Amino acid sequence: MRDFRHDHSALALNTATLGHNVPGVGAGWSPEQTIDACAERGIGGIVFWRREIEERAAEIGDRARQAGVKVVGLCRTPFLVGPLGLQSEEAILSDFRRSIDQTAALGTDVLTIVVGGVETGTKGVTRSLDIVADRMTKAIPYAEACGVKLALEPLHPAYAGDRSCLTTTRDALDLCDLLASESVGVAIDIYHVWWDTDLPRQLARAGNRILGFHLCDWLVPTTDILLDRGMMGDGVADLRGIRREVEAAGYSGFCEVEIFSANNWWKRHPADVLDTMVERFRTVC
Repeated sequence: MRDFRHDHSALALNTATLGHNVPGVGAGWSPEQTIDACAERGIGGIVFWRREIEERAAEIGDRARQAGVKVVGLCRTPFLVGPLGLQSEEAILSDFRRSIDQTAALGTDVLTIVVGGVETGTKGVTRSLDIVADRMTKAIPYAEACGVKLALEPLHPAYAGDRSCLTTTRDALDLCDLLASESVGVAIDIYHVWWDTDLPRQLARAGNRILGFHLCDWLVPTTDILLDRGMMGDGVADLRGIRREVEAAGYSGFCEVEIFSANNWWKRHPADVLDTMVERFRTVC
């Protein structure tokens, strides 16, 4: 297990931690401001959201590299299924390809997938997962041609109805097995998997298919299932225990802090958020 007490170069910022995933929240820093702030603090990586980069992906990717900050990935594909997504398969696949293009233009190779919830008119998750598999099958050749890997991120079961019919690492790996592409793996987000007693077995099964590892914490009480994530150390998740298992499976990449926090961290100055993030990474992760 890596020792981060005196070296946080493996730390990455997901810009959602500053509120950049939602219009009108946070301090509204530009990508350049965020890149510079990470570089000043020795934060080695950054993950952007599509709404931040729009048509500037190549420019922003170059800017990050010039500052010595690696673009670790991009969030995210459109929902592939469910009530919050686009209304036709053609539109979904078109936007899926566009997200792949943006990932490649940034100069990174990992695109996060949040699959979407239960397909309208169906019950349970089985049919929805079948649709996800079908739509991914249609997009994988394009991703492979662009050199982009697709990281399936299972979400907490509370999101199953609207945001993610994919709720366990087991089901995510089953989907990887079905798709049988070296370009498909999983992203492990502590917020979504900390509760799963089967997680150690599934992480060992995942091996080199772990494409991303996301840090945050589960607060008690949690006042908003979407927008009340905790800074590392403020909740009940076994951060070091899960990281130990992730690294035992072979993962040696960046540890990405992704905190949705509408009433706490998004209201603070971004510099304070980043400084706290570095300190907590060194001391509790």
